[in-house]
Amino acid sequence: MVTKTIFRKIAQLHDELELKINEVYDDDKDMVKLAEKSLVLIDEAIRKVKEMISPHKFENKGEEIHFFKKLKPQFISKFIYYSTILDVESHKPNAGSKAMKKYYEAEQEKLKKFYVEQSEFYSYYRREATYLDHKIFVRNSYDLKMKLSFGFYNFDTSFTTSHDHLIARFMASQHFDQFLKKQIESLSDNVSGKMVSPLLWSASKVGLIELVYALYHMRCFNGGNVELSEVIKFVEKSLDTDLGNFHKTIFEIRNRKQGPTKFLNLVSENLNQHFLNTEGE
Repeated sequence: MVTKTIFRKIAQLHDELELKINEVYDDDKDMVKLAEKSLVLIDEAIRKVKEMISPHKFENKGEEIHFFKKLKPQFISKFIYYSTILDVESHKPNAGSKAMKKYYEAEQEKLKKFYVEQSEFYSYYRREATYLDHKIFVRNSYDLKMKLSFGFYNFDTSFTTSHDHLIARFMASQHFDQFLKKQIESLSDNVSGKMVSPLLWSASKVGLIELVYALYHMRCFNGGNVELSEVIKFVEKSLDTDLGNFHKTIFEIRNRKQGPTKFLNLVSENLNQHFLNTEGE
């Protein structure tokens, strides 16, 4: 199987995984159960990716680097995130708001410590540097001058490089930090009343879902470190609307005969026409 075909299948697998996880969010509000169900789905997806990649020989280093730096961490970061959620939420104390706030703040301190310990490579990651990629994102290649995981020699070398796991941890940590901030905010003594939105969505709800889904896939919200269901909830609250079963709507958008970007095309055409009409003003 050629690499492009594998990458296409992996992208499709990731899209399907995200939709399945978002369905879990709709079905269950208990974070422990939600994390457990999500981990089962993620494990299944990772095993499928591994079956495709482990025996595969990449045609060049660029393709191999792309997989281990960009694609694999999307799956592994989800596993790390929901494993962390399961651990933190299942061990949280049955106590009042102040004690709970301290509990979550202690988790934030652990995150800060992790970033300090990995500051050198985190800088490389944040700067989107590439000069070490040929050493740290290629199988059976590594740089002993860089900090390696203690368990490095126990990893499956057909599906692991020296630093792809750290990329996944950074992604998971960003997502987990958002979760902690949200939990602490909800426990704050100064709980604000319900916001009344001054804006109402007056176009079609299908169009809004298409727009939000497009922005979500462009990683426009929290750098991509947020679940689609959270984005939908925010949009619903901000625009005082109910988007209903958005999973079903996305499926219908994807499969409609006139193409999946009907509303986006309309927005683009309208904006272009506006600029043409106001040219020279």
